[in-house]
Amino acid sequence: MSIAENIKKYTEELPDTVDLVAISKTKPNEDIMEAYEVGQRIFGENKIQDMTDKWEALPKDIEWHMVGHVQRNKVKYMAPYVGLIHAVDSLKLLKEINKQAKKHDRVIRCLLQIKIADEDSKFGISAGEAEEILQSTEYKAFENVAVVGLMGMATNTENDDKVAEEFDYLHSVFKDFRVKYPAIKELSMGMSGDYKIAVKHGSTMVRIGSSIFGARNYN
Repeated sequence: MSIAENIKKYTEELPDTVDLVAISKTKPNEDIMEAYEVGQRIFGENKIQDMTDKWEALPKDIEWHMVGHVQRNKVKYMAPYVGLIHAVDSLKLLKEINKQAKKHDRVIRCLLQIKIADEDSKFGISAGEAEEILQSTEYKAFENVAVVGLMGMATNTENDDKVAEEFDYLHSVFKDFRVKYPAIKELSMGMSGDYKIAVKHGSTMVRIGSSIFGARNYN
């Protein structure tokens, strides 16, 4: 199937309540434009420099999501345009995003990454640490950054029950937070291999790359 056909397939399959983030990392602009031509507008990248190059070259109504781990010293490069940062895991990072967003008179939306997988390689904070951030006087004073939801990555396993358990846990944290913090509206969970389980467990945003664009082009 072509990129355009894959986009159409997901658009038809996903409920209206779930946004499709097409993960275009390592992919050329032509591939992104093929998805764009059939209506896809949200694209995710994991390297700020690559994303900035694409933002400069491609249509300005594309909403760019940063889905990779963020280094604080790189925030300034995406501050003029980034639509959503998925993987925020510290108050220090939020402080830097707020500082850089202020320079561009923008409010940058962010998700707090909750660690739900067993793997040490996955980043994230506990639900308790996320709550500490949201309740801190420092966060409440920020005017140019807004935490609008949570994000999580399940364990990379063939065991669907384990994945479902992890997504179910994150959804319960999300429901609890949504009551306490009205700004929390997005739950980003689910990728090419497990998005169906994620949607079943309340995801509002799935991050799909290889199933749309094919294998990644690592040089």
